[in-house]
Formats: sequence, C-alpha cells, structure tokens
Amino acid sequence: MLTVLWLAPGGLATLPFGLRDRWLRRLAAHHGIDLAAPEDDATAEPDPSPATGAAPAAAAPASPTMLSVDGVDVSYGSVQILFGVDLAVGEGEAVALLGTNGAGKSTLLRAVSGLVRPDAGTVTFDGADITGRPAHRVAAAGLAQMPGGGGVFPSLTVAENLRTAGWLHRRQPEALAEAQAEVDRLFPVLAERAGQRAGSLSGGQQQMLALAMVLLTRPRLLMIDELSLGLAPVVVSRLVRAVEDLRRAGTTVVLVDQSVNVALEVADRAVFLERGQVRFSGPTAALLDRPDLLRSVFLGGPDGPSPTPQAAPPAEIGAVTPRIEGKIAPRTDGGRAPALQAVDLSRSFGGVQAVADVSIEVAPGEILGVIGPNGAGKTTLFDLLSGFTPPESGRVLLGGRDLTRASPSARARAGLGRSFQDARLFPSLTVEETIATACERWVKVRDPLSAAFRLPNAYDSERAVARRVDELVDLLGLERYRASFVRELSTGTRRVVDLACLLAHEPEVVLLDEPAAGIAQREVEALAPLIRRIRDETGASLAVIEHDIPLIESVADRLVAMDQGRVLATGAPREVLSHPDVVASYLGTEGGAAVQRSGHMIPERAPR
Repeated sequence: MLTVLWLAPGGLATLPFGLRDRWLRRLAAHHGIDLAAPEDDATAEPDPSPATGAAPAAAAPASPTMLSVDGVDVSYGSVQILFGVDLAVGEGEAVALLGTNGAGKSTLLRAVSGLVRPDAGTVTFDGADITGRPAHRVAAAGLAQMPGGGGVFPSLTVAENLRTAGWLHRRQPEALAEAQAEVDRLFPVLAERAGQRAGSLSGGQQQMLALAMVLLTRPRLLMIDELSLGLAPVVVSRLVRAVEDLRRAGTTVVLVDQSVNVALEVADRAVFLERGQVRFSGPTAALLDRPDLLRSVFLGGPDGPSPTPQAAPPAEIGAVTPRIEGKIAPRTDGGRAPALQAVDLSRSFGGVQAVADVSIEVAPGEILGVIGPNGAGKTTLFDLLSGFTPPESGRVLLGGRDLTRASPSARARAGLGRSFQDARLFPSLTVEETIATACERWVKVRDPLSAAFRLPNAYDSERAVARRVDELVDLLGLERYRASFVRELSTGTRRVVDLACLLAHEPEVVLLDEPAAGIAQREVEALAPLIRRIRDETGASLAVIEHDIPLIESVADRLVAMDQGRVLATGAPREVLSHPDVVASYLGTEGGAAVQRSGHMIPERAPR
C-alpha cells in the first residue's frame, strides 16, 4: 500500500493513463508536433457583449502569459456556476478577482487548481494544458491555491500540518528550511503553538496556518481565496507586505477577497465576475478613476443590482417583529441587571491560557463589540458564554440567572443565541428547510398523527412556521436561494442564512462571531443598519466579534479589546481604538486597507 501511495498517489488507474500520455507525447514529437506550445489566442482577454452594458475588457497582459482560462463552464449538478469564463494572467502579475457572493470566484479557482473539473473550456498553465488534471499534479507543477476557510488538517498539530505541506519539496531540504524560516518570520504565533492541534486554533490562526502551508509549496502561481478572512488588521498588513515580497521574487498572484480595499492594495489589475461571467477587466488605476463603475458593478448602486442576498433597508426590517406564538417578550427591566455577564472566566488549552480571569457585561439592549488580535481569546470567550467549552473557573449569568453548569441547549432555551465563524448549517438541506428547522423550538404541535392526518392544529402550526420562514427570507434577501442546498451556497451567502437561523431562534442575547467574514463589501456596508435595527426591533442585546473596524465602530455602543486572553481596554469605540496598547497589538501603525476593509476609501487611493 505504501508503495502504491508513493508511486501512484492518484490511484493505480493513473499508471496506464500516464503510460498512454507518455506514448502520445513521443508520437507527437516524432511527427514534429509541439504539445506544449500555447494557442495563439490563449492570451486574448474576453470582450464582454455590449448587451450587458459592462465596461470593455482590458487587453491581455504585456508579460508572457502564465495562466490562460478559455471558455470555462462549471456546474454543480444541475446548477451552472460559470458561463464561458475567459481570463489571462501574465507572469509576475497580481490580479484581483472580485465579485459579489455567489459570482463564481472560488469556483473558478477550484477549476484552475484541479479541485473541480470544468464542463467545457480549457485551462493552460505555463504553456501546458492542465484542464481536468488531478489537483496534486497541478500543485506539483507550481500552481497552488489557498482555500477560503477549511485549509488545515484539524486533527494534526501545527508542526505536522507544516511538515505535510513541505512534502512536494522534501528532497530540497535547504530550500524548505529557507521557506520555513520565512513562515516563522511572518507568523511567529505558529512557532509558539507548534505542538497544538490545528483544530483548537482560532479562526484567524487557522487562516495563517493555511497560508503558511501554501507558502511552503514554493508556488510559481499563488491563488489566494479570501486573504483577510478572519484576520486582525495588523496581520492583514503583514500579509499584504508578504504578498508584495512574493511578487518581487517573481511569484504570480491571483487574489480573491471580499474587501475591495484589501484586494486593490495588492493587485495591478482587477477582474470582476457577476453571475458566473466576466463583466469587467482592467488596471486598478483605471478602476480607481471610475468610482461610479466600481460601485455599480461591485458595491451596488441604482444601475447595478446584485444577485446576492442584500440587507433590507431600515423600513423593511420591521418584519423581524412578527413572532411565532409562544415567544417570550423582550426584557424591559431598564438595566436593573445585565442581560449577560461573565465573571472571572478562565480557560487554557495544552498549557496555553486562552482566557484569563475575563469579566464583561452586556447591558439590556446594548451592542457590545469585542476586538483583538488573532488568538486573543475572543472566540473561546464566546464558547465559554454559550456552553460549548466548560470554564476552569468563573461564572456565566444570563439575565441574573447562573447558567455556568447549563448545557448549550439549555442556554439556548433560556434565550442565548450564538453564531459561529464557519456557519454550522446542514449542507444537505435547502435554505427554506434550514430556516424552518431553526424555528422548530416554537412548534407547539409535535404529534406525528396530527401531522399525518393534516389535522387543523398541526396545519396551523406548520403555517406559522412557514410564515416566519417567509418573513426571514424576505428580510435578508434570500428569495433567490430559497430552494438551493446549503452546500451549493457561497461563503457569504451561508453567513446570511446563518443569521436568518439565529433570528428564527429569537434569542434575547445574541453572540455574533465575525458576521462580516466572507460577505462582499457592499453587504458589509449594509450590515451595520441591519444589526442596529435587529436590536431596536427585537430588544435583544448583542455581543459582536469583528475585525472590520468601520463596521464594529459604527454599530457598537461600547468596545472591549482583548489580547493574550485578557481584557486590554473597554469603553467608547473611539477611546478603545485610540488606546496605545490596542493600536500596537491589534490595529498596527500602518492603517490603510487593513483597517478600512469596508467603507469608502477606494476612490481616494493613489493609483499604483
């Protein structure tokens, strides 16, 4: 078995196919046919149809073409995602692949890297046709992809993940040691936690580990899916510099990021996808000179409606107020007791103190923002509050009730709602079924005979759930995805469905763990009024972990900054964000796109 894995990692069937390809190459060489020669038109950049009203595509890059995608179609089952996509990336170039949620950006990267086989079209890398080639052979050729989330082996330690990533260059110990030294310089926290299981790292630290693993493959073309996903501003600044260093060293970069500000900080050229088609391609300087185009194609506007879920305007968010019968009325105690209180909570993992004597309060009707660098203990604090991780010491009180010993389900029944960084949904259910499942706790009639015979009481109960689902689908703009399976949705759309499920639960205290992660910048800018309106209409208190500084600053009544498991500062947002220790440990001194992930700084940037 080990011999087979060594010689044929793709399986025994790859051996005869490899012999066939070798024989065909020799036969072609005998007849003077050069199979490695790129097609003359492979570098041509597509010109969108005038009927779409899109801006004309830019010419092909001046440097030699390293990656060429020609007429690629990709489908998941009966759902087609990409429609004849054309893309050319020059050697040493940095291209930002942008678009709204569900536009097909991640699917295009997967088709290029061999994780998805295109239904039609070709993918050419460095003159060789790699269409449908197994992913491990694509990686061995020098084309690597960093996935947007889920890019690590959670059961392995950090050191084991890095050692696994260096497999392709195991016979080049000096080059591998040099790459490892660069990873240690970029991510010192990974060296500190080398013996810790990757699954126990924070979401941001797992993102760092995923990028470190890709860098150890020493790729010639690096495709990054969501560079800033779950990362603190100071880390994003460091990664932007790292990507620029890679470019200077000759690495070609294709970057997907939901923050236009971050993506265009790195890229020379921008390519926009919408509904699985290229709508615009051109230099970032030209894009920055056209804020009207940028907002209409990507950020949304009167002439450019987005096909993705969009936060409803404030006038429509009142739909949150209708409730399924049996919901407990919101607290109206006027602040006599904190809605949620943590008292001296502590928790460690493998000798690392994740949370140390943390005490915080969330007042009734308050929006509390929680910020801090990756690994500061923010998500662990939410795990302790929601009961998914038992504390070593300390107490948790909800509305004055001690729930320290209560299970997660008991805390949910008491009125504590929690979202997760990775949107833990049922992949085999449709969006409608997923939201209906979240309404299950309010169903009064549970008798299977009543349901089987369609008795009036069961029918009325089912209709109440259906009405609530309709309200949430309409509220969060999910009508287009009502019948779609959760596994078919983009990362950002799953985040919206997760928020709908949380609202269906109708909690009195809501814990939101990075709600803007993976959501397009236009949706992030619309998320702030939605969060405030949810608080105003439901009376719920909210605690929000977020790395998007403009978002958290605009919604939070008060901020708590954490670092190394402890509370660093607390107070009004501006006071906390200007605190010297917060700037040094979390925001960094460079600012720019790393801090202003959303907002309107793009047109003000000077062209590269």
